[in-house]
Amino acid sequence: MAGRYQPLWPFADEEQVRDWQESYHSGGHQPWHLDAERTALSFTQGFLGFTGVDQVVKRTVTGGDARVSVGIRGEGRGRPGIAAVIHLVRFGTGPDAPWEVVGTDDTTFSLTTPRYGALVSSPVTVGGRITGVDESIRVHVRATGSARPLGERCCVSAGGDDVPWSATVTFRAAPGRTLTLVASTGGHVAEVERFTVTGVRVAQ
Repeated sequence: MAGRYQPLWPFADEEQVRDWQESYHSGGHQPWHLDAERTALSFTQGFLGFTGVDQVVKRTVTGGDARVSVGIRGEGRGRPGIAAVIHLVRFGTGPDAPWEVVGTDDTTFSLTTPRYGALVSSPVTVGGRITGVDESIRVHVRATGSARPLGERCCVSAGGDDVPWSATVTFRAAPGRTLTLVASTGGHVAEVERFTVTGVRVAQ
């Protein structure tokens, strides 16, 4: 655990953090772990595969806690649209403790079921609330160390003003593993325009 949070990416536990710190001290390996913005974009594009979400719109860092708003390019000269606000915390100890993604701060699109940190088994019912028109929600189950989703559900139609949405997803993962549940929607101006994540663990 990264404090009271679920460590979602890029490190699965503090042992991995210490291994990186040693390699950083000895050879300057992967210095981007010390940059909240680069970590948030790497999570979005590399881990989640949302390559079109390539802008940092805003960031707020307070001590060991950061919020990085990532988004898509605005039409014309418009301001980039925010796809998600990534929540990161410093993971581990020392002045070179790296940034770790632990979730998202949600407004018009949320994933609240199952609750953050819950124990889950397959199939899992996921859901939340959304505001939008003609939305098509895709759900992925992901985990650090796996290049491909462990489960996927596409697509759930939704729309309206703060209306509930839900889907059931089947996945395969070892007991005790931390999972990142990801819901995304788009299709109006980009494939992915908004996304939300939460962290859970597989029941023993």
